[in-house]
Amino acid sequence: MHLPSRKTLLACTIALLWAAAMAGAYWWYQLRYIRAFSEQTTLFAGEILRLPAELAGPGPIRLVHFWDPACPCNVGNQQHLSQLLEHYGPQGVRFYAVQKPGSSGHLPQPLAGLQPLSDLPGSERLPASPAVAIWDQQGQLAYFGPYSEGATCTSNNSFIEPILEALSAGRPVSASNTLAVGCFCDWQAP
Repeated sequence: MHLPSRKTLLACTIALLWAAAMAGAYWWYQLRYIRAFSEQTTLFAGEILRLPAELAGPGPIRLVHFWDPACPCNVGNQQHLSQLLEHYGPQGVRFYAVQKPGSSGHLPQPLAGLQPLSDLPGSERLPASPAVAIWDQQGQLAYFGPYSEGATCTSNNSFIEPILEALSAGRPVSASNTLAVGCFCDWQAP
């Protein structure tokens, strides 16, 4: 009977340890970052929101991004939001951000153009984030809800571009109450 050499045993042991480390890393990543997509429907009711007094009334189109730094769903729409800022910012659309109360974190550099709002009346009662509210040139809430429906948000499945295009062309939009299925995190304190 021929016994394996020390080199062969060492190579097999290293290979087994490497495979175990990779399996452990995969398991950790899956638990930490991969979440099942929830088919829960969320109602976004716009009557709860009001612009702060300094932003209310006639003016430019105003887009407010609601986000929670701890929500993994925000990562999915950050590139899309950056594209919106890049495209519609030069056209006069004003971009603002409301961070979940009690959370800490910063938007990535490409989103530095969003002006932070510390208080938006009604935002404490948001059902979920990420979410967006858009006010038209007359200061009326035109849209409140998610960026898109589904697990991810891109310019291909977004609700936002058609709304901004219609408002920019002077066409009225009234979609302040929406019902959607998407990647959302609770906004309310636990």
